[in-house]
Amino acid sequence: MDIFTVVASVIGFIGTVCAIVFGYIAFSRNKKRDECSEAKQDGVVLTELGYIKSGVDDIKRKQDKQEQQHIEVVTRLSAVEESTKQAHHRIDELKSKN
Repeated sequence: MDIFTVVASVIGFIGTVCAIVFGYIAFSRNKKRDECSEAKQDGVVLTELGYIKSGVDDIKRKQDKQEQQHIEVVTRLSAVEESTKQAHHRIDELKSKN
C-alpha cells in the first residue's frame, strides 16, 4: 500500500466525518431559527386575536347601550301616546260642552 493511498483515504474519511458534523450543526441551527420564526408568527397571530376580541367586546358594549336607549325611547313613546290619548279625550269633552 502506497503512502499516498493511505493519506487520501484518511483525508477522505476526515472529510466525510466533517461533512456529517457540519451538516448536523447547520440542521440544528436552522431548526432553532425556524422555531424562533414560528414563535414570532404565533405571537403576531395571538396579538391580532386579542385586538379582534377587544373590538368585538366594544361592539357588544355599544350594542347593549343602544338596546337600553331603544327600550328607553319605546317607554317614553308609550307615555307620550297615553298622554296624547288623554289630551284627545279632554279636547273631545271640551268640544261637546260647547
